[in-house]
Amino acid sequence: MGVSVNIPTVETFGQQVLHPKVEELIDLATELRQEGFNMVVDLTAVDYSSFPTRTDLPENVKPERFEVVISMINHQTRERLRLRVQIQEENPVVPSLFDLYPGTESMEREVFDMFGINFSDHPDLTRILMPEDWVGHPLRKDFSVGQIPVQFKASKAKR
Repeated sequence: MGVSVNIPTVETFGQQVLHPKVEELIDLATELRQEGFNMVVDLTAVDYSSFPTRTDLPENVKPERFEVVISMINHQTRERLRLRVQIQEENPVVPSLFDLYPGTESMEREVFDMFGINFSDHPDLTRILMPEDWVGHPLRKDFSVGQIPVQFKASKAKR
């Protein structure tokens, strides 16, 4: 591997976990695609604001509030790989993987919708789960829950 040589890597439960910087993501993903990691199985995010002193990162990786987690697979070797990208709270932007992995289109939209993390160069970065006029991002730890009135439809209980 070329780009990945300088990227902090650990092994967790038998799986390689790479910790690229935001600016390294596209080059690394391009390299991994050329090496046979031709499918993104999952792309999601985590809000670590409740865990500011976490210890699950390599020493030279600075923890941030948000993390984008990308799981890939190489079907030929059956090898799985995970990328964990730290995303700054002040500038929650990461490059889109859509051009390399078109299947990430809806996954990136979901992360945008739920966490407010933007994917630069995404072809249609709009809400996918919440209504277009929704304010806020429900999976952020600072999102106020319990403020939305829930409407129930009355029904007869069967006894």
